[in-house]
Amino acid sequence: MLYDKLREHAAGGVYPMHMPGHKRNTELLSGCLPYDIDITEIHRFDDLHDPHGVLLEISETAAELYGSAVAFPLISGSTVGVLAAIGALTDRGDKILITSNCHRSVRNAASLFGLETVCITPDTDAGSGVSRSIDPAAVESVLIKNPDIKLVVVTSPTYEGVISDVGSIAWVAHDHGIALFVDGAHGAHLDFSEKFGGGAVRAGADAVVMSLHKTLPALTQCSLLHICSKRVNTCEVRRLLSVLQTSSPSYVLMASIDRCLRLLRTDGEKLFADYEKNLSRFSEDVMPLNNLFIIGYGRDTTDRGFYARDPGKLVIVTKNTALSGFALSDILREAYSIELERAYDGYAIAMTSVCDRTEGFRRLSDALLAIDKSAGPPEASRNSSDNAGC
Repeated sequence: MLYDKLREHAAGGVYPMHMPGHKRNTELLSGCLPYDIDITEIHRFDDLHDPHGVLLEISETAAELYGSAVAFPLISGSTVGVLAAIGALTDRGDKILITSNCHRSVRNAASLFGLETVCITPDTDAGSGVSRSIDPAAVESVLIKNPDIKLVVVTSPTYEGVISDVGSIAWVAHDHGIALFVDGAHGAHLDFSEKFGGGAVRAGADAVVMSLHKTLPALTQCSLLHICSKRVNTCEVRRLLSVLQTSSPSYVLMASIDRCLRLLRTDGEKLFADYEKNLSRFSEDVMPLNNLFIIGYGRDTTDRGFYARDPGKLVIVTKNTALSGFALSDILREAYSIELERAYDGYAIAMTSVCDRTEGFRRLSDALLAIDKSAGPPEASRNSSDNAGC
């Protein structure tokens, strides 16, 4: 049974360096399936698709916290927010500007609403293999060449935590008379402290989607769609959300959104202060790394051409070793009981949040230091293999 399998995994001691952002931290939160609060739209409990009471309060709290005009709680993840926002900002047959590293939901929105896409590809940092920020000048160039583009869609931050200059991109888009939609699914935690800047809502985007569950203490699928300007038809967004989301929304998920927002309002300052201390300590702990490196941590002080980065994303680069990101992820899982978020050929991603424990960061740094000792440069590994065959 799924429930039994989940309980077995939870009891197995594997540390989650991946989403959801609550990190199964039952000391800070709670832990059991809440059958006792799983209801439907009964008297006094409002309607997600036409809120006037307790669910409207959640929307108002979200808008106040993030600084948007209107906020829509989502219980189908950021995906439904991407679909609704792009649908509301375009007409069938329109042309939109997207990025090559966009989430598949952006391309699905284009397909669903019959849109033509023009794609812009960010430069790549050769040292890590990570895509850099979107250049506002490149956006300007594409819009000049394609004056019929009706919408700009940018991902910020990216999966790797790379943040773009949303303010400048918004200025470019608005100068051409069109709106900017930001897929900020990985940025719900931004702008709650000085160290975690770069949020898109206050930077000038017209609409922003964000996943609370990715980087904050909320259950999977809990997200928000922010409307930030009058360029967006809020009524059309509401209509599309009522079409695309279930007519039987989970009150458990909506309660999770509410609790997450209220936790940010009451305890956010302390949570982020503790989070920053953990990250600072982690950076000191990984200073001895010689072969592996983590972007922006330890001895990696290289200017990689990013406009900004989310310090909560730990991008562990293996390009200077004989390991791939996949191999590193496997070693951490099998030998150290640490599960990463995702692996690629040249790097792997560990996702952190305010719910991570000091012990979790220490486990990761200790494991990486141990792995680093045997993860020599590729040339050394090949020479060793050649000699062994003589």
